[in-house]
Amino acid sequence: MFGKLKQKWQVGWLQFVLIFCTFALGGSACARLGSWLLSYVVTEKSVLYWIIYVPLVTLLWPICVLIISIPLGQFKFFSNYLKRMWSKIKGGLE
Repeated sequence: MFGKLKQKWQVGWLQFVLIFCTFALGGSACARLGSWLLSYVVTEKSVLYWIIYVPLVTLLWPICVLIISIPLGQFKFFSNYLKRMWSKIKGGLE
């Protein structure tokens, strides 16, 4: 499975590990940041919390991943990755 992804992305093993670390750290940072931001708006984890949390985290994720990718040296990969993702989303909306 990892070999296929490495091949698809056309990267070496070190860059592959850094990409996975970026995904993990970016996702974790996004979840923490979303939870922290919502703690100021919604005091308890009710249905309203989850209705706001899911779209908020969805919007924060690309920003967090791009920020985390800079120190790990993967900014170029993730900026291209997010551009491809956006073009697929945009193509589906038309």
